[in-house]
This record gives sequence, C-alpha cells and structure tokens, in this order.
Amino acid sequence: MTRTERILGILAPLTTAIIWGGMYVVSKWGFDAIPPVTLGFFRVALGAVALVAIVGYNESTRTPTRADWRGFTGLGALVTATIVTQFVGTDLTTASQGSLLTVATPVATLLLAAVVVDEPLTRAKVTAVGLATVGTVLVVADGGLDGSLDPAGVTALLGASVAWAGYTVWGKPLVARFSALETATYATVTAAPMLAVLAAGELWLLGRSVWSLPTDPAVLAAVAYLGFLATAVAWYLWYKGLEYVDAGTVSVLFVVQPLVGTALGAALLGEQIGPWFLVGGTLLLAAVVVVGRARS
Repeated sequence: MTRTERILGILAPLTTAIIWGGMYVVSKWGFDAIPPVTLGFFRVALGAVALVAIVGYNESTRTPTRADWRGFTGLGALVTATIVTQFVGTDLTTASQGSLLTVATPVATLLLAAVVVDEPLTRAKVTAVGLATVGTVLVVADGGLDGSLDPAGVTALLGASVAWAGYTVWGKPLVARFSALETATYATVTAAPMLAVLAAGELWLLGRSVWSLPTDPAVLAAVAYLGFLATAVAWYLWYKGLEYVDAGTVSVLFVVQPLVGTALGAALLGEQIGPWFLVGGTLLLAAVVVVGRARS
C-alpha cells in the first residue's frame, strides 16, 4: 500500500465523520417538519438515486450473483435499522446527545471486526474500548447537555451504533469484491423500499399524508443535505476507507462526528454543554488517540 493510499484511507472516513456531525443538527431541525422515519426514507431514496447515477456513469458493469445480492440486502437491512434508530433516537434527545452517543459505533465495530473478519483486538484497542465505554456512561449519567436524557432515545441511538458497526464490518468483504461505490450503492438501493414501508406506516399512525409535508426551500435544502451529502457522499467515502485500511481504523475516526455535532449543536441550536458531558467526550477522544498512536 502506498503512502497516498494510506492517507486516503484516513481522509475519506474522516470527511464522512465531519459531514455526519452536521447531519445531527440538520436532522434535528428537520423533524419539526417531517417525521423521523419518513425523513430517513427521503434521505436514503435521494442518496440511492445519486449513487445509481454515479455508478452508471463511472463504474464498469458488474453482475452481482444471487449470493452477492443477499449480502447487499443484508447491508440494506442494517442501513434501515441504523436510519430508523438513529433518527428516532435523535428526535427523542438533542443533536449533541445524538451525535455523541453514537460514538459507541467504534467500540462495537472493533469487537465485531475481531469476531467476523479476524482483525486483531490488541491491547491498545481494548484500552480504547474501555475509555469509550466509560465516556459514554458519563455522558448518559450527566443527563445530556440540557439536564434530561430520554432512556428510549439512548437505547435507540446505541442500537444505531451496533447496526452501523455491522454495516461497516460485513460490508468489507463486498467492498473487496466490488468497490466502495458499488457496495454503498447496492446497499442503499435495497434499503430504500424497506424504509418506504416503515415511512408509510409512520405517516398512517400520525394521520398524515405525503402531500401534507412542507415543501418550503429550507426543508428541501435540509433533505438535499441529508440525501446527497450525508448519504450518497458520506456512505461512499466511509466504504472508500475500507478499501485501504481495516474496519477498526475506519471506525475510530467516527469520534470526530460527535465533536462536530456537539459544537454545531451548541452554536446553532443553543444546546448547553455540561461538565460530565465534556469529561465523557474527552475520554472518547482519548480512546481514539490510544488506537491512533498504537497503529502509527
């Protein structure tokens, strides 16, 4: 592997984490206009359209086997689980809480990668897992940034972390056989109809229709950000990192997301930062430093 490839393996998921930091602020604001699962469907549907267009333009034609499609459908199911739990959890908490609590993703990914793809669980990784776990517990114990933390929201966000860890680890073999772009595309395409069914159910329960949803420019811009940047671009770059480095390394960069999300939540939404929240966030950052120094 060349130096350029190693750098790309770091910069691609790092850029994704930064984009996702802004995603929590945008999605939290968007829930006032569009219910969370329905917003998640629009996000994935737009992302799927963009990715399919890019694959058709740039990628050589490949024909996935039936077994490959089962793999892509499995990834699509994990995407669906991630979107639903992530958006519902964020709707029940704050943007900053949502972005920070999903930092459990690196922990889940490191452990899952050790079992599924035999990535070594080194002393540094075990130390990082411990720091990240304590950091997450402190954030929960602090009650979040505004003194309240919904247990259902916490559970949903931690579920999103586990689901995305599965998407990361089980996607790596398909990335190796196809490409980051194709794998992200096919997984997104298979997730769209699953989310469509769930979104229809959500609107039915709320007594709303698609036509009742607002279409003002600000809402459309938020949906576009979530669909094109936070999905099409971000999911491709996430898998692009897996072309060059292991799943554990990619997942550790995820911690940049809550740092960006917390800063934007405080700056744009007026969310307050509590002392234990800062301590927990510091421990999470320390976990990344431990793993990063060990790898270097």
